[in-house]
Amino acid sequence: MNLPAKLAVLISGGGTNLQSLIDSIKMGKLSAKIVLVVSSRSDAYGLERAKIEKIETYVYKTKAYATEEDAAKALLEVLERKEVEYIALAGFLKMVPNMIIHKYRDRITNIHPALLPKFGGKGMYGHFVHEAVIAANERESGATVHIVDEIYDHGKIILQRKVDVYPDDTPDSLAARVLRVEHQIYPEALENLIRGKI
Repeated sequence: MNLPAKLAVLISGGGTNLQSLIDSIKMGKLSAKIVLVVSSRSDAYGLERAKIEKIETYVYKTKAYATEEDAAKALLEVLERKEVEYIALAGFLKMVPNMIIHKYRDRITNIHPALLPKFGGKGMYGHFVHEAVIAANERESGATVHIVDEIYDHGKIILQRKVDVYPDDTPDSLAARVLRVEHQIYPEALENLIRGKI
């Protein structure tokens, strides 16, 4: 595969992990070119980040199609038109359609704000994860990059990094510490995957 690899980033919100990937590419730490940013929401600030960088965007609205399969086919067509080689989920709050997982088997990654397999699965995203970690009196949390398969937060783990959980932590204070780690490990994990080290 030729470098830089063509990467699509899928988002649903502010896109801070998207920004960390953009910055890592500019610093020469990630051998990729982001050719497409897909958002499940038309008002996601991550779309603005993409526009600033002149990256093509696509809003993935399943309700705009007769069936979810039609929506998935339309998304797959855009990915194929852009010759996407890898897909990075960065706060994408929808299940990736099976036809896309099959087409990009072992080339779709996700970043999760906890130490999987703990605190993963349906409904475990954003502040819900940090609330659950604190409620369980965990001493540590962190971030996980994993391969995406047909089950939420289930695929092979590529990279994890831990952070301490303090007695006076709130979901917001823990989230801020975990997010810093996410921004460190996501570009690193993607680089290893693209270069065939995984």
